[in-house]
Amino acid sequence: MRGRLPALLSELAERLPAERLAAWAAALRTAEHPRDVVLDRLVEAAPAAGLAVELRRLRRAWQEEAPELPGAALALALDTVARTEMLNAGRSDLVVSGPTSPAIPVRLTRGIAIDVIRSARQTLLIASFAAYGITDLVRELGQAVQRGVLIDVLLDGSTAAARPFAPLKDQIRVWHPAEGSSIGRLHAKIIAADRHTALLGSANLTNRALDENVEVSVMLRDPHLVGRLVDHFRWLVNGSTGLLSPG
Repeated sequence: MRGRLPALLSELAERLPAERLAAWAAALRTAEHPRDVVLDRLVEAAPAAGLAVELRRLRRAWQEEAPELPGAALALALDTVARTEMLNAGRSDLVVSGPTSPAIPVRLTRGIAIDVIRSARQTLLIASFAAYGITDLVRELGQAVQRGVLIDVLLDGSTAAARPFAPLKDQIRVWHPAEGSSIGRLHAKIIAADRHTALLGSANLTNRALDENVEVSVMLRDPHLVGRLVDHFRWLVNGSTGLLSPG
């Protein structure tokens, strides 16, 4: 499979609860082609907001990209992705900048930051106290914008951290602590892709922090924890709180 179809199946595996996912897989397993009425019964049996839209997107991609595949092939792919998501849930990786040692397997911060950005399909939430340099990360963000990802960047107002993002101008939303708000320094360092993966640790978005400084971070692949983290920062940028403002 290629194109949009794998991405749509992956999104379904990530979003749907286990019982709904099982129902989708069962319906696909008996469907012979994208227009099979068995898929209509899936929506009728379990109506939910957005379900019909998801089904239309899946059918369209199936018809356009792989009409020769039976539904059983899509069901197998959906089950495989779902099982992979379950295995990865709760998994974390240690990430470092600076010298590495043989004591523990680690991955380097810059490469992981790029991987997390590339994994986003819908949203990216980024927070950093400082930012400068990082031309490659800004380029990756521009590519994310091109594929339809909505990007929020939260920066501390006491630094010139917004400058590296100037090439993206109105394509992303930049937030700073609101004047007169009760918030102190925005000191968090986070890159969260959708609600499934987050990199968080000590490294600012600077070339030295990503490569040379001794920094330690953790990459989380737990949709429950990452979702709660994203919800917290979405609350911070909610205009009703008066804590962060665009700028």
